[in-house]
Amino acid sequence: MSGSVWVQARRSDRMNPSIIREILKLTEQPGVLSLAGGLPSPDSFPVEAMRAASERVLADTPLEALQYAASEGFTPLREWIAARRTAAGHPVDAEDVLITSGSQQGLDLVAQVLIDTGTRVGVETPTYLGALQAFAPFEPELVSLDGDGDGPAPEAFADARARFAYLLPNFQNPTGREMPADRRDAVVAAAAAAGTTIVEDDPYGEIWFDEAPPASLASRWPEGVLYLGSFSKVLAPGFRLGYLVAPHELHPKLLQAKQAADLHTPGFNQRVVYEVVKDGFLDEHVPTIRARYRAQRDAMAAALERHLPAGTTWRAPHGGMFFWVRLPEGYDAMSLLPRAVAAGVAYVPGAAFYAGEPDPRTLRLSFVTLSERDIEAGVDRLGRVVADGG
Repeated sequence: MSGSVWVQARRSDRMNPSIIREILKLTEQPGVLSLAGGLPSPDSFPVEAMRAASERVLADTPLEALQYAASEGFTPLREWIAARRTAAGHPVDAEDVLITSGSQQGLDLVAQVLIDTGTRVGVETPTYLGALQAFAPFEPELVSLDGDGDGPAPEAFADARARFAYLLPNFQNPTGREMPADRRDAVVAAAAAAGTTIVEDDPYGEIWFDEAPPASLASRWPEGVLYLGSFSKVLAPGFRLGYLVAPHELHPKLLQAKQAADLHTPGFNQRVVYEVVKDGFLDEHVPTIRARYRAQRDAMAAALERHLPAGTTWRAPHGGMFFWVRLPEGYDAMSLLPRAVAAGVAYVPGAAFYAGEPDPRTLRLSFVTLSERDIEAGVDRLGRVVADGG
């Protein structure tokens, strides 16, 4: 027999590989310094705390940890999340918390419940590539929200006529920008006036360097904002543990989508993470991550100043993991990438982060997985490639 016997769903045509994951394959080549991946530093992983917590779970509740569990998630962990969000100014009931297999699954659940074919979804310009990938199979009409260095412009919401807007107010991936308090107030007011609800993605909110970010969008409009959180950046991404806080009316359908997807997030992982965080561990651990990343941020800022040519622009982030760089006139970051890899440095071209017309001169640099010395060497290599021609 010849030819394929499998007929694929039409929506599969809208699924595309992650350019970041493809670029990470290039970094496996010997001698390549990767400024590409948005990976937390493994030096920040609390290995001993995780080991001790795993031993306690297997000693105290081994059968419960290894059995099927409730789709909503481990109740003590949901209660801990609710208390922590409430303390941050976002009143949350544990019944409205749903544990997910990473916040990326939260985006998929949101898409299943909120997007019909042709639904208008507002996104920042640029925005997180993983969200674009999660939304695409459901065939939305993605609407780029005009904005500036502080985030989307409030007046963009009336023009967008979107069912919901996907926003990252804290140290956004890819730009690293932080939405100031007055812009948050204006965005929430504009979205409410336009009848546009908000999906607030906040994986980096705890990773601030200079001062804590303003209160969340969800704290300003609890009934109109669905909040996504993650343990990946403050503990370890390998546990694939995230959560969403949904307005009460949405929770049942999100739960049904979760049940259909994977029944529940691994109960062992949930119990281990709860054992780690329940007695205030994050209050001691996260400041060590901030100090490490702040030093690496400063090293990259200094290296960019030394090695990138005149006409290149960037702004040092106040938290998170990324610099967003715009090359001088005439450059194309995608075309430049093979030469950069050949010279021993990798980055992510910015074009992939746009729902609409991309800016080909942009690129994203991550500073958290390399030492300060390797950051200097990587940016030096990048600067030499850029200086050689656009």
